[in-house]
Amino acid sequence: MINTYTSFQMITGDLKRSIDRIEAQPMVSRETEYYLENIGNVKSIEEFVNDDRLFRYAMKAHGLEDMAYAKAFMVKALEGGVEDRDSFVNKLTDKRYQDFVETFNFATYGAEVTGFYSATTEVTHKYLRQTLEEDAGQQNEGVRLALYFQRKAEDIESFYEVLADPALSQVVRTALGYPETLAQSDIDKQVELFKSQIDLEDFKDPEKVDEFLKRFTAMWEMNNPSNNQQNSIAALFTKPAEFGISTDVLVTIAQMKK
Repeated sequence: MINTYTSFQMITGDLKRSIDRIEAQPMVSRETEYYLENIGNVKSIEEFVNDDRLFRYAMKAHGLEDMAYAKAFMVKALEGGVEDRDSFVNKLTDKRYQDFVETFNFATYGAEVTGFYSATTEVTHKYLRQTLEEDAGQQNEGVRLALYFQRKAEDIESFYEVLADPALSQVVRTALGYPETLAQSDIDKQVELFKSQIDLEDFKDPEKVDEFLKRFTAMWEMNNPSNNQQNSIAALFTKPAEFGISTDVLVTIAQMKK
């Protein structure tokens, strides 16, 4: 059986080939074609969220597929934009929402935004990478987590961001050998604990990230032996479970429903 780190290396060793394989999938090809043909016709936030196919594609591209149902929440985020430090989305600790609003910044650029490179070609690149990670996770969730962490690592600015992202926090806890129950403890104490063992600047260095992921995958193997998984790289083509929604987002949605 192929272990977690080897599977991770097989995908990242020739990332272009891995992405090309994903892009060639009929369903992925159809959805990408539809997105590129139609996103430029969208001129408002309302039109955007009302085209469910477009909206879901864009949400998945930003790792937010599990939030595609919460359209009122996303409309509020888009309407507030990102320019004001006190805007709705800037108060969320999960940066995926800020990234989404920056891509579809209707608040600043209006109807023009859907013609930008960031909202067209760049979104399709993100979608393909996201799909690659999800397909890998169907066979071995540890590979998916490693791919996700590798992609996000250099942009991490604080451990509060790590704790706001279920996937990043799982990787860090696993690599450091902490149980999942640690996630229930005081957030500030978790941050101090992580700070005592990790220098965030190391995540700007690809070689140090790779070393960290070797540590993560070794710990993952201890808890999730590869021989208990059907992790053939050739079969990485079905949808896995989602990473989950951060706590502050769930609280905000609950408040919006009152």
